[in-house]
Amino acid sequence: MAKQFAGFEDHTRKFVEKQHMFFVGSADVDGRVNVSPKGSDALRILGPNRLIWRNLTGSGNETAAHLRGVNRMTVMWCGFESQPLILRAYGSAKTIHRDDAEWAELDAHFTPHIGARQIYDMTVEMVQTSCGYAVPYFDFKGQRDTLDKWSETKGAEGIHDYWEEKNLLTIDNKDTGMKEHL
Repeated sequence: MAKQFAGFEDHTRKFVEKQHMFFVGSADVDGRVNVSPKGSDALRILGPNRLIWRNLTGSGNETAAHLRGVNRMTVMWCGFESQPLILRAYGSAKTIHRDDAEWAELDAHFTPHIGARQIYDMTVEMVQTSCGYAVPYFDFKGQRDTLDKWSETKGAEGIHDYWEEKNLLTIDNKDTGMKEHL
């Protein structure tokens, strides 16, 4: 059953590295809880108690606002293809914007992407495994390139305009913190 660890260990890190997607959960003190799937090559474990994930431009920006209200985050992986396992990392995170001093160093861990919006630098307080025996099998066919093509078509100016139109407030009208970074 569930086992808890003070941080990532070799076996949990190896499991994460095999996964094609992860889920991010966040919530402010009120409003909606957000759970968002993330794909692509968007996450790096930098140590037993640190991970970063890069957030690409999308229709919502809930996590950014939630962290401004309550600094907590859960990242979850599921073993869909072989090993039945659910892995969660619990902790707090800092939002890094493109104009922040840490951006270049952290973004260098990833392939360049015109739609990169934020990087979340997470301090992991606990890693927990659970069985995942009821998680169904799914076969990985590949990453979608839809967001990549959309971003390239928009270009830097179009993405900036999109952020102003769609990413400054959450669905609960909470400030995402992006306005001061535009």
